[in-house]
Amino acid sequence: MLPTGSVFVAGTDTDVGKSVVSAWLLRKIGGDYWKPIQSGLAGESDLLAVRRLSGLAEDSFHPSTYNLTQPLSPHASAALDGVEIKLDDFVLPESKNPIIVEGAGGLLVPLNDQDFIVDLIQRLALPVLLVARSGLGTINHTLLSLQLLRQRGVDIAGVVLNGELNPGNRDAIIKYGKVDIIAEIPKLDPLNVQTLGAA
Repeated sequence: MLPTGSVFVAGTDTDVGKSVVSAWLLRKIGGDYWKPIQSGLAGESDLLAVRRLSGLAEDSFHPSTYNLTQPLSPHASAALDGVEIKLDDFVLPESKNPIIVEGAGGLLVPLNDQDFIVDLIQRLALPVLLVARSGLGTINHTLLSLQLLRQRGVDIAGVVLNGELNPGNRDAIIKYGKVDIIAEIPKLDPLNVQTLGAA
């Protein structure tokens, strides 16, 4: 079942499709988008990718709290920019709409010397939609991520699998993770507004 309110889109790793899922979710339920930490401004940012794929107007997108130059983990990119990421700087934007919040990397990606993405999730107090690859290795990564979220007392809205359909991995995650797979998004080629809208 799709979440109907604000949700934090987290990943089991980097490049698992958080931006694709964020855009897909915006197309399904509407709302606003916020990427608290944007790393790697040289290419197409996640915000621009989500805007392109969702087809939503610019006023549905809230500015990032931190915009970092290099496409690295937040703490490393911030160090190169001479910036220290502070957890207290993150405040959920005000909106009458649900907000889709997209994380950076996996749950234990460092923000600074003491805080991680999971600490940001706890600060914002939003349920998590966990994005995972559908292929080899996803069972371990997904179960570990679910375990950490539960240890931290975070509500889990469900899991979305990205990539070639893999019923064995899906069933294992449901069984051992005791979680709902709310969607499976196949590999989309090309990836655009039309193909994502049909997924």
